[in-house]
Amino acid sequence: MGNMNKIYSVITGTGSYIPENIISGDHFMGASFFDNGVKLDKENTEIINKFSEITEIVERRYVCSDLLNSDIATLAAKKALEAGNVDKETLDHIIFCHNFGDVKLGSNRMDMLPALAAKVKAELAIENPDCVAYDIIFGCPGWVQGVIQADYLIRSGDAKKVMVIGSETLSRIIDPHDRDSMIFSDGAGAVIFEAKESEEPTGIIAHKSQTFASHASLLTMGGSNNPNEQNGNTYLKMNGRKLYEFAVINVPQVVKKAIDKSGVPLEKIKTVFIHQANGKMDNAIMKRLFKLYDLDSVPENLVPMTISWLGNSSVATIPTLIDLVLNGKVDGYKIEKGEYAVFASVGAGMHINAVVYKF
Repeated sequence: MGNMNKIYSVITGTGSYIPENIISGDHFMGASFFDNGVKLDKENTEIINKFSEITEIVERRYVCSDLLNSDIATLAAKKALEAGNVDKETLDHIIFCHNFGDVKLGSNRMDMLPALAAKVKAELAIENPDCVAYDIIFGCPGWVQGVIQADYLIRSGDAKKVMVIGSETLSRIIDPHDRDSMIFSDGAGAVIFEAKESEEPTGIIAHKSQTFASHASLLTMGGSNNPNEQNGNTYLKMNGRKLYEFAVINVPQVVKKAIDKSGVPLEKIKTVFIHQANGKMDNAIMKRLFKLYDLDSVPENLVPMTISWLGNSSVATIPTLIDLVLNGKVDGYKIEKGEYAVFASVGAGMHINAVVYKF
């Protein structure tokens, strides 16, 4: 009999970059918010407080003016290589998940050529031509989708080491006249997955993705809310209420499909790394997931949250969260060897995905 071990994708290094500029609610005190072309007839204090109440966001982070998306991604990538003690020349793939490319401050123009993954590879000074670098555009669930791609590459036997980066500078494509803009922030996370032969399942156990394209209009690009500022620029736009409803109904079903496929019982899942989109929404999603298993309550300390101080950095939220938790930087959370976790996200497209992972 030959070797019966299977190949699994396991995390060997993580890194994140959290921008230094802390943007509190006061930052928006001077804003003029519009809705449907009409200026909101409310005090900004009231608008900002109500926003924090709904989303649980108190602060968010913006990058310095001299940094681009590919720059902060490179900083996170360097940390992941260091943490995993990985020789950069041995990487088989760099998968960079983002949605808006490199956007210079004040320009609103997206630059995606060459691919940001190629820019990171050049910044890291990797010479090996067999290190293939490409981008994934998949809305906020981009990083989780990159992880799923990495798993396919590793399990095929073609790749041994894949770095998956999620990085975004959303502060540069938001409409200052849109309340929803207060949700978004900047950040970068990088995770290295390596092939591991094992008799026992380990690392990535199962995953599931779905695309609900008929709902794509919930999150799109559009002109400013301020009718006097139609300058040809487009900004990130979302139908917050409808998006909330869509996510709360559909995300739990996709997560359940991934868990059922993995064969891991729900009570064995100790941590859920969920995309930090909106605190209330994430709580509602978890409640609904447990309801699908006929359980009335969600266990305490299941879902680490960073949204209150980091905001929503799109593709960067989950890899950043994983890096922080693994390094003991989220109070009350630590990962033990052998524990199961879920990574889950939802976003523009509309895409939903989930991965079941064993540490």
